[in-house]
Amino acid sequence: MHTILIVDDSPTIRRMVRGSLGTLPDTTFMEAVSGLQAIEALAVAPVRMVILDLNMPDMHGLDVLRFVRSHEHYRDVPVLVLTTRGDSASRDAVMQTGASAYMTKPFVPAALAAAVSDLLATAPAPWTPAPSNRT
Repeated sequence: MHTILIVDDSPTIRRMVRGSLGTLPDTTFMEAVSGLQAIEALAVAPVRMVILDLNMPDMHGLDVLRFVRSHEHYRDVPVLVLTTRGDSASRDAVMQTGASAYMTKPFVPAALAAAVSDLLATAPAPWTPAPSNRT
């Protein structure tokens, strides 16, 4: 089972991404509406891939990407940046920071599904948080 974390402050975009990827076998989705919520989600559940927006109200997506790439448990998780920013400076910054792929909105659903399938095919098994010892 693959869990994909969709990080975008727009409920419409999150719904469109889920709809575009709904035919992927053995895939579940988690959602985060902010960068901070994304980091929290990574800490509590194994995630096979992240689809990340750049422009969010509390924490820029590039900062989330930096966190993912700097943390030993998440550094190999594929991150596809999906953003409205189509300029080369944004693309270069994102790719230099370690994104696995970069797509702009509006996106073609079939292209998103193909990119996600390719990234999942080579993604390592996700880190699994240790169970709590609380009783």
